[in-house]
Amino acid sequence: MALNIPGGEFLTGSLDVISQSLTIPVLVILLILVIITIITLGGVIAEYTSRRKVPVGTIRDLIYDINNAQTQDDLKNVIANAKIPKAQRKVLNEIASSETLGKDSREALARKLFEFEEEKTMSTLQKTDIITRIGPTLGLMGTLIPMGPGLAALGAGDINTLASSLTVAFNTTIVGIGSGAMCYVLGKIRSGWYDRYLSDLDALIDAVLDRMS
Repeated sequence: MALNIPGGEFLTGSLDVISQSLTIPVLVILLILVIITIITLGGVIAEYTSRRKVPVGTIRDLIYDINNAQTQDDLKNVIANAKIPKAQRKVLNEIASSETLGKDSREALARKLFEFEEEKTMSTLQKTDIITRIGPTLGLMGTLIPMGPGLAALGAGDINTLASSLTVAFNTTIVGIGSGAMCYVLGKIRSGWYDRYLSDLDALIDAVLDRMS
């Protein structure tokens, strides 16, 4: 139905063309989001089965061992034998090997290495955060876009077109909300893991810096 103003028919017709032209891109993007969500779920399961669970007692004992190290070689041996993730050992070993640097330079190096680890975790979490936000939005778009032709078909008595439009609308809603909800849960799980990882790394870096100073 055109607006009852000069040029209203052109405006409504243009909007209709634009909205209907978004149907295929929205469906394609939703399909991509589903694939990414499935891959992410598999990645979280694999990460859960392979990740090293580090009790707080292990971190506590390691801090004491770092503090009691008598020489640089002892410190490096403590780090090499620590029961912590390989990435954490690599960061701590690089800091322990910086004995030629001054205190400020060593602290700058430690801060940069920690920020790099933080950026890696944020990059991983960002993928699920994006799907959490745009999944329901695209689902809503996929719901509303086919409703226009569906309602027009209802007015013309074309029940088959209406049923087809409603099927697309419901499917896109389910896919969009489902992908967003799944990625929200997976993001929360990973966020807990990474917060603990970074907290442990921060404490261990402080222990190494304190020992070297």
